[in-house]
Amino acid sequence: MDKDFLLQTETAQKLYHEHAARMPIIDYHCHLDPAMVADDHRFASLTELWLGGDHYKWRAMRTNGVAERYCTGTDTSDWEKFEKWAETVPYTMRNPLYHWTHLELRTAFGIHKLLSPRTARDIYDECNAKLQTPEYSARNLMRRYRVEVVCTTDDPADSLEHHIRTRQDDFEIKMLPTWRPDKLLAVDDPAAFRAYVERLGEAADVSISTFGDLMDALRRRHDFFAGQGCRLSDHGLGAFYAEDYTEAEIKAAFNKVYGGHALTEDETARFKSAMLVAFAEMDWEKGWTQQFHYGALRNNNTRLYRQLGPDIGCDSIGTFSTAQAMSRFFDRLDREGKLAKTIVYNLNPADNEMLATMMGNFQDGTLAGKMQFGSGWWFLDQKDGMERQMNALSLLGLLSRFVGMLTDSRSFLSYPRHEYFRRTLCNLIGGDVEAGLLPAEELDFIGQMVENISYYNAKHFFQF
Repeated sequence: MDKDFLLQTETAQKLYHEHAARMPIIDYHCHLDPAMVADDHRFASLTELWLGGDHYKWRAMRTNGVAERYCTGTDTSDWEKFEKWAETVPYTMRNPLYHWTHLELRTAFGIHKLLSPRTARDIYDECNAKLQTPEYSARNLMRRYRVEVVCTTDDPADSLEHHIRTRQDDFEIKMLPTWRPDKLLAVDDPAAFRAYVERLGEAADVSISTFGDLMDALRRRHDFFAGQGCRLSDHGLGAFYAEDYTEAEIKAAFNKVYGGHALTEDETARFKSAMLVAFAEMDWEKGWTQQFHYGALRNNNTRLYRQLGPDIGCDSIGTFSTAQAMSRFFDRLDREGKLAKTIVYNLNPADNEMLATMMGNFQDGTLAGKMQFGSGWWFLDQKDGMERQMNALSLLGLLSRFVGMLTDSRSFLSYPRHEYFRRTLCNLIGGDVEAGLLPAEELDFIGQMVENISYYNAKHFFQF
């Protein structure tokens, strides 16, 4: 893992070192805790920074026979958890965690040793000593990686107090909120839905008893997010919804579920369809970009879900038939002239070609790459997944207009994923040049293309 890691040709090396490597980072979708940025959090140990909340690592540790108490337990020390991770790392060879682990050790801490039980104590102590210095606070880690913008993921009822405080501190890195209204689609549990709607009403200072009240509260919160610099929404879906509905049907469905009664399958599909359209229209009105992450089969392990809750490493790739609904959803918005800039991320690689062609259906010439096939996401944000996504986009769309990579992470050590992506991108394109598939005499244009995908396309697309 030297300076030419993943760069298998001279052209790839040139593209990376002279173009991609020097670009700042725009991390337009992540799950960082805004409070940690606002407080300029200091990490107590490498375990807190590296293993806390990282379900990728927990999955690997469980697979390696590590007991749950060393993953998410409260009766084990930070060192014991790290020791179990160090025991697991050699067994992650050919899993992206092996690359990410050592990239993070090198780029954040300057450590070039391989992590194993033999080196664990030395690495742990060296990293912990550095974490006690100001250079390793949350904000300084962001500075270390030359981050320019991060977009967190935030509930419509959130106060955004940490974003406000960070901006008031004149922190030079923009931390902007992202509107994530998923709980308003969660009508499968009427009691939880009502509790959330009441919380939303309090945040919006609106007494909600009708569907019209709900829309009023949502618009107020949408306006508030816009006032705090929000430029994107994000939606986590199993599949898309695009059923026909009437206003009367949606009002009746809201009254029913708000009153504590379960909706039928048809009523649920119509209500979710109506909410997705309402969200999309609000985003279009403000010139935001809407993002859709779809295809995850979540919380598969009931025992661990009951014990620990969601996002603990028990989700998987799902198989959902969504092409027709996705087409109807985008077509409805396009017909009405209300289709916002859009990024769609799929979790099942079997959907790559479908999604690349779907995005092409709704490009309208108003903006280059208005409809984006998003980067490899979650289980696909590794070398093979990135290459497959970029190959599908190249063959069926315009790779040159791609807005590039994001971390989708809760960790302040995940920024090397941008480097990993850029190296993969340069290796892919550099290999084509040396194979005679792209013209070597156009290397200046190709270098600019690499810079655009790494940075400039996102900067212009999101209007940061």
